[in-house]
Amino acid sequence: MKLGICIPHYGRPIEVGRLLEVVRRAEERGLDSVWVTDHVIVPRDLEIIYRDHMLDPLAVLAWLAGVTQRIALGTSVVILPYRSPLPVAKLLASVDVLSGGRLIVGAAIGWMEGEFAALGIPIRERASRSDEALELFRAVWTQEYPEIQTKRYRLAGVKASPMPLQNPRPPLLIGGSSEGAFRRVARLGDGWHASAADPETFRRGTEVVLRSWKEGGRQGTPIWTLRVPLLIQGVHRAAVNMSLLRGRYVIEGPVAKVVETLRTFRGLGCDHVALEVSYATFPAILETIDVLAREVQPQVAG
Repeated sequence: MKLGICIPHYGRPIEVGRLLEVVRRAEERGLDSVWVTDHVIVPRDLEIIYRDHMLDPLAVLAWLAGVTQRIALGTSVVILPYRSPLPVAKLLASVDVLSGGRLIVGAAIGWMEGEFAALGIPIRERASRSDEALELFRAVWTQEYPEIQTKRYRLAGVKASPMPLQNPRPPLLIGGSSEGAFRRVARLGDGWHASAADPETFRRGTEVVLRSWKEGGRQGTPIWTLRVPLLIQGVHRAAVNMSLLRGRYVIEGPVAKVVETLRTFRGLGCDHVALEVSYATFPAILETIDVLAREVQPQVAG
């Protein structure tokens, strides 16, 4: 099992120096990945950690490519209907090239009605727009001169540039926990990116995905990944009102319990966990990274 962190580019006053310190600490200590989170406009009356001080994830992703050397760079998740898919495909491919092939693409359809309304995107179209974006990503990342027609786009006789460095392309992990999301994994993705799922929910989700995967004639096994908040007892110090967790499943407790929980997910096939540490203050985030590298990672990596 691989371990990474969702970097705190939201929910606190923007301090670029500290953000850089977090990213570099994660890489220096040997964690496997850092992840960015996507929201564009959040309604004022919605109590959510992503509402305030949120740097654009795609800008942060390109910045990460330049300030890191080894660690994988993930999106947890880019919300596909919010943007025109072809410029996003080009940006993501550019990040893969600039980072030397370290990009992981997590993607989902979104859920925040007020955000869709502010962006002028009909929320009822979110699934079809997301499917269309994934089809376009797959085409322009694997074909130098893609030939594809969707409901809203037609590519013929144009050059896809740049091509990602990874062969055949960066992995596509699909977020969400609906039947539609599970089918989308099987049709258009390489794996499932679960969010704040407890072990039983995670197990049930993998079963549904596998059923769709096999029915669709897919070969191999999906990539199983998870994003989940982490609160280590004795290390975590709250930076925000913890009610912002809104009942989400959290991995919490002393180190031994954290290890036990992660081993449970590993036993369910989970390949990679993105741990959300942004609810903590500085320097507790840095201390969390140290504990993960020193005491947790060696016990769950096998």
